[in-house]
Parts: sequence; structure tokens; C-alpha cells
Amino acid sequence: MTIDAGDKAPAFTLPTDGGGTVSLAKLRGKKVILYFYPKDDTPGCTKEACGFRDTFPDFSKAGAEVIGISKDSVKRHDNFKAKYKLPFHLAADVDGEVCEAYGTWIEKSMYGRKYMGIERATFLIDGKGVVRQVWHKVKVPGHAEEVLAAARAL
Repeated sequence: MTIDAGDKAPAFTLPTDGGGTVSLAKLRGKKVILYFYPKDDTPGCTKEACGFRDTFPDFSKAGAEVIGISKDSVKRHDNFKAKYKLPFHLAADVDGEVCEAYGTWIEKSMYGRKYMGIERATFLIDGKGVVRQVWHKVKVPGHAEEVLAAARAL
């Protein structure tokens, strides 16, 4: 399953940090940045989250909601969010259904060993629920700024 620019974004409702929930349907009318990442509190994921944290006021000014999604539990998200003072929601896709729907649950390879994991990917969704831009195999440095520029242009 692959989601491309121009596709309707798959609907979801997921539990978030702080005991809340986030639903794409409830974000109708807003730009949404969904970024999928492998695991809370690991070096690359921490740098990515802090990049979105540091540019968060600019995303807000651009009318965009930022949501991080991984398979970590709500409790892990709560700890990660508190440790790095993240101002946006982290959604817990524990069963991986949303990762599957967005095509980010993929086969990976490390040191010749194959395993399933989350591809670092970001989706920019417009207020009508249509995917406008997709970044696959994200390289963290400068990524939040690149997504911000795209959100501003939308």
C-alpha cells in the first residue's frame, strides 16, 4: 500500500499522549503534518521530534497541526513528550493499522538481517483530507524546515 500526493488520506483515530485521542476527521479544515517515526527516545527520532518542536510556532502560524505517529505506547509517548517538551501530539499506533494504511510499515534490513519496521515518512494533508506531499525515507537534518515551507505554500 502506498499513499501518494493527490490520494485521499486514510482516516484514523488513535490514542495520544495525555490520555487523549486524535482523529483525522476532527482535523478537517486544517493542514495536517503526519510524521511516522520508528521509536521514541532514539537518536534519529529524538532529533526529528526536536526539529518539529523547534519549528512548531511557525507550523501553528501556517495553520498546520503536527502529529507524530509510532507503535510506541501512550505511556512511552508521555515520557518522550515530557523529556523533550514536545508541544504536539504523539499518537500510539500500537497495532500498526495506521502505519499499514499509510504504507510506512515496511521490510527493513540491517547487517543482513531483515525485519519489519516503520519507515521514517511524512505526509502533508490539506484541509479537505487530501495528501498534498509525501516524504519517504526522511533524512532528519533540515526536514522540519522543508515540511514547513511546503505547508506555508499550501
